[in-house]
Amino acid sequence: MRSDDDPNALLAERMRVLDSFARAWSRRDIDTLMSLVTDDCVYSASVGPEPGQTFVGREAVRDGFLALLAYDADGRSCAGLAVLLGDIALAEWSYELRDAAGHVTVLRGCDIIEFSGARIRRKDAFRKCFRTVP
Repeated sequence: MRSDDDPNALLAERMRVLDSFARAWSRRDIDTLMSLVTDDCVYSASVGPEPGQTFVGREAVRDGFLALLAYDADGRSCAGLAVLLGDIALAEWSYELRDAAGHVTVLRGCDIIEFSGARIRRKDAFRKCFRTVP
C-alpha cells in the first residue's frame, strides 16, 4: 500500500519530511531541501520587497532558498515545534546572530507549510526579531 493511500502512513511521512527539511535547512543542504519539495513549489520568504519575496517553481525556489540561507549564514539555526494538521504544517524556528560588538539579534519565526502528497508544495515564512546588548 502506498503512503498516500493510508492516511496514517502519509501523516507519518509528512512528519519525517518536516524533520528532514528542518535539519537540511540548519545544515544549509540545498540538495536535500529541493528533494523534499514538489515541482510546482512556492516559497514566500520572510524578507524581501512584498514584504517577503515569493519564488515560484523549482529553479526559483532553489534560488530563494539559497538567498535566504546566505542572508542568515552567520546565524545559528534552531528548529522548534512542528505541528501537522492534515495538508498544513506549522513549524517554529529561530536564528541567533552576533555582531562584531557582541550584540545579539534573535530572529524567531514560523513557517506555514502546505503539502501535496508527502512533499512540500508551499512554504510561507514569517519572522520577527529583537536585539540584546551584551
